[in-house]
Amino acid sequence: MERTYSTPLIDKLGVKPGARVAILGVDDPDFRVALAERTSDVTDGAVAPDTDVVLLAADTTTDLDRLGGIRRAIRPNGAIWVVSRKGKAATLCDIEVIGIAGEHDLVDNKVVSFSATHTALRLVIPVALRRR
Repeated sequence: MERTYSTPLIDKLGVKPGARVAILGVDDPDFRVALAERTSDVTDGAVAPDTDVVLLAADTTTDLDRLGGIRRAIRPNGAIWVVSRKGKAATLCDIEVIGIAGEHDLVDNKVVSFSATHTALRLVIPVALRRR
């Protein structure tokens, strides 16, 4: 029996009221509506300093080349969500994302179903490496 979860996506992604969010290539109208109800501090295509949550669309390992720069821009306890296709349409494996994340001193600690067609993997700076 499949479980049904009722937690809204915006909560699963950890977007708190007033959070600074950057969207890099993720185009989901339903998410945009929920995001607009939660915060107005949103940038598209770039990551502002001290960003709380970044959503990065990725379909190839090349799309992950930005991780180093994004890591430097997020808050120490911020998150980078790598949003990619799932199922048979997937062109990027979680293990590839995890490997490249490690090269940038990032670790994965959560995965959520972003939509019927996309999954999201959360990358964070390990606690031991966070600046104080």
